Amino acid sequence: MDLATEIVLPGIVETSGLEVRVRPMPAPGSGQALLAVEASGVSFAEQQMRRGKYWDQPAFPFVPGYDLVGTVLRVGPGVDTALVGRRFAALTKVGGWTSHAVVEAADLVEVPAGIDPAEAETVVVNGITAWQMLHRRARIRNGQTILVHGANGGVGSTLVQLARHAGVRVIGTASPRHHQAVRDLGAVPLDYRAPDLPALVRALAPNGVDAVFDHIGGDSIVDSFKLLARGGTLVSYGTAATKNKPGSSRLPVLKLIARLQIRNLLPNGRHTHFFNVWAGKRRAEAFRTRLRTDLTNVFALLADGTITAQVAARIPLTRAGEAMALAESGTVTGKVVLVPDPEHPTDTRP
Repeated sequence: MDLATEIVLPGIVETSGLEVRVRPMPAPGSGQALLAVEASGVSFAEQQMRRGKYWDQPAFPFVPGYDLVGTVLRVGPGVDTALVGRRFAALTKVGGWTSHAVVEAADLVEVPAGIDPAEAETVVVNGITAWQMLHRRARIRNGQTILVHGANGGVGSTLVQLARHAGVRVIGTASPRHHQAVRDLGAVPLDYRAPDLPALVRALAPNGVDAVFDHIGGDSIVDSFKLLARGGTLVSYGTAATKNKPGSSRLPVLKLIARLQIRNLLPNGRHTHFFNVWAGKRRAEAFRTRLRTDLTNVFALLADGTITAQVAARIPLTRAGEAMALAESGTVTGKVVLVPDPEHPTDTRP
């Protein structure tokens, strides 16, 4: 019997509490494809899920894994057999931390030939998020100046590179240990803990910035909003400030959205958005088309070297607890990626 290895989040546990489970290989149903997973990322979403703090996470226990890259082994009824043997990416929300995954074929986005699976993985949810916030929410333009909080992170480092490619000047916050990495990406680094951070930003952009990308939430949006130039846009996409606070997983998000909406009522020409990568999913065809278009754009820039993958570390799937601990440590630039175990490599042959 063919077997699949997966990582299970059994409840609210420490990173060492993740469990490794082996089960029969799943079979693709109608409209589905079975992928041999070659890379899956550790994102902020899994960090929240481990604490029971993600907005609509499933009931424990479940297999986490927000996105993946893999090669199609088999397809179910109604799916083109030409997909077999080709490499694709998929946004999954959960289920990606496994050696083999069943995914709706309509959700697959092809990975260009020549891109390493782990490198491709770093720009799946991160690339979609960064591209859509820049181009579909803030609508950045050549010559503008933006502020990116957490510029060394998975989304932040992708935001910086895509913005620089668009001709935008970037100010990026990070801890001092990451300042050289932020400079190398093309941004001006500032210490996110500096007590006079707003003044430091104003010194670089006296008239304010054209957009702020804020993953922190909480009181951070107050200063982020004040730093906007007239006509500027604040894009909020996370609640990192409340990650370790006990309580409801939804209340911090609801409070954040309310605070953003109140600011949209002010007559100062500034705008706010709360970004949710799943917005519009009920209109499935339009959602998939938008996602495929945007991720394909990002993959093209990765393939031609315009942007570079920020792989913080490649860690075997069965050491997912170590991978999550590293991702949560605040010591890395980019994204921690889970890859097949060397002792049990994933067979990508159909």
